[in-house]
Amino acid sequence: MPKRHPLDAVIVGAGVVGAACAYYAGRSGLGVAVVDRGPVACGTTGAGEGHLLVSDKEPGPELDLALLSTRLWRDLAHVLPPETEYERRGGLVVAPDEAALAALRAFAARQREAGVDAREVTPDRMYDLEPYLAPDLAGAVHYPQDAQVDPVRAAAQLLRAARHFGAEIRLGEEAREVLLGPDGRVRGVRTAQGDLLAPAVVNAAGIRGGEVAELAGATLPVRPGHGFLLVTEPLPRVVRQRVYGADREGGSAAIEATASGQILIGAARGRAGGERPLSAEGLHRLSGRAAALFPFLAGVRTIRTYRGSWPCLPDRLPAIGPDPRVPGLLHACGHQDAGIGLAPGTGLLIASALRGQRPALDLRPFRPDRFARVDAEGLPASVS
Repeated sequence: MPKRHPLDAVIVGAGVVGAACAYYAGRSGLGVAVVDRGPVACGTTGAGEGHLLVSDKEPGPELDLALLSTRLWRDLAHVLPPETEYERRGGLVVAPDEAALAALRAFAARQREAGVDAREVTPDRMYDLEPYLAPDLAGAVHYPQDAQVDPVRAAAQLLRAARHFGAEIRLGEEAREVLLGPDGRVRGVRTAQGDLLAPAVVNAAGIRGGEVAELAGATLPVRPGHGFLLVTEPLPRVVRQRVYGADREGGSAAIEATASGQILIGAARGRAGGERPLSAEGLHRLSGRAAALFPFLAGVRTIRTYRGSWPCLPDRLPAIGPDPRVPGLLHACGHQDAGIGLAPGTGLLIASALRGQRPALDLRPFRPDRFARVDAEGLPASVS
């Protein structure tokens, strides 16, 4: 029988990251409870597009986490019900000219050294993959590892699977206090419904991650990042995968189709991160960039626009693992707009940390206490 008590950890947050932490912790035999003041995926996860991407990531710790998560998502697709809508669509990054193509080739070569499947595509083959692309583009790189899920359903199914392993799922129950013992160690959390005692608390609260850290007497400089999305009228399936331009520094558009035929147009993730607040000028600029890749979009009607937010840390890496300032406190937040894709790897790393096992990745780049200095403008800065 799966064990339910005593609890080994309380996970704060029922988004996809918290759900993945609960799943991998429960699967490893730990007793956990998940608490959230709202329903499943009521925060960033619920507004996400469900991208599972390696194509947009520089070689380094985040890409390593993305590659681990890509493998885990593929395994989860065989375990979770089909309602998660896992689909390995692939991604196509397009270069408008030879200069952009040279930069894209160099970027893809570095990614391949890190383990990414990045395949250069000649112009003739490019139009086989996406027939409605603009003419006279210089070339592209295809990323077959890029995939997608329904984020809300994925979070719900991970929690359902975690419950099978004995996890308690307590929705509508806000963590109001992190309980500490006389020695400063975590003892659990307090909610309006009572105390949940456990020797570990996992902060998977997304944009509220800084607030939850403060409940335990720690600091984590989580700030909201913003982006916006255009949704078109339904069309025949004319875009086959996620497509965006190689000019990421300049803010290329990212285009993909939904199962219903609507086209989603968002800003491709720039290396500088983030996106400007929603404005008429920004929407016009974004739609123009999309039409430069797919000219037919110039005549398509936009029926909805919305803005999303996600949790960011100053160096744009998440905080994952134990917080040495508060024994028993672990963090799993600050994933920017990539939390859905990075959730399984994060969950696996947290489960290993809870069990005192060697993690699948080096946790040092993600250490929660790395923001020890304050720069001249009063903003947290990473320690070297």
